[in-house]
Amino acid sequence: MTNAIGRPSRVATRIAARTAAERRRPDYTAEVSALIDAARHIIETTGTAGKARVADIVAAAGLSNDAFYRHFPSKDALVAALIEDGAERVAAAIARRMAAEPSAEGRIRVWVEGTLAQTDASQAASTAAVLWNSSTLNSSIPTGDHAAKIPLARLLHEPFASLGSTTPGLDAELVTHAVFGRVGGHLRAGTRVTPGEKERLLRFCLSTPLDGRQQA
Repeated sequence: MTNAIGRPSRVATRIAARTAAERRRPDYTAEVSALIDAARHIIETTGTAGKARVADIVAAAGLSNDAFYRHFPSKDALVAALIEDGAERVAAAIARRMAAEPSAEGRIRVWVEGTLAQTDASQAASTAAVLWNSSTLNSSIPTGDHAAKIPLARLLHEPFASLGSTTPGLDAELVTHAVFGRVGGHLRAGTRVTPGEKERLLRFCLSTPLDGRQQA
């Protein structure tokens, strides 16, 4: 998942801090950000025509192989960080829009529309390319698709609780998995979410916390 590139992200800052602690150096944030941004550019440019290579990423970042492996044990680890970074950026953008909605229902609608926007023509190609490069992620990498869902799922905790859910965290996780499943299906098929499907998903998301309240 991708979004506009701005100041160093929390993902880049965290990885840089880990490397700095291990090597007792002051700051690697610019280096990590350059690698993540270069990977994003190459993956989006190449699309699904070929897998991004470490050599290309390093060259685009203007760094060395040593710099790459200083922060990432493999290309899979970098792609996983890229997915997590993109998810946090998308979640931050959706959170800003949700904050302007006075009702829980309105905040959930914004969440659904923002999440499904990954299948829009303006974003689908780049999102599909990143996910395609993540299709071979090693199971030992603790990020990737699951990490992409976490920041978005958190955004639903508050509106679900406001609607009466007794398990807002679980409900948010279930809804996020369901909506991400539809997004992934559309990206693989090269199709778009229809207005009817969007409304059906919205009704599903709104009914989930209400069902939990009724059963409590």
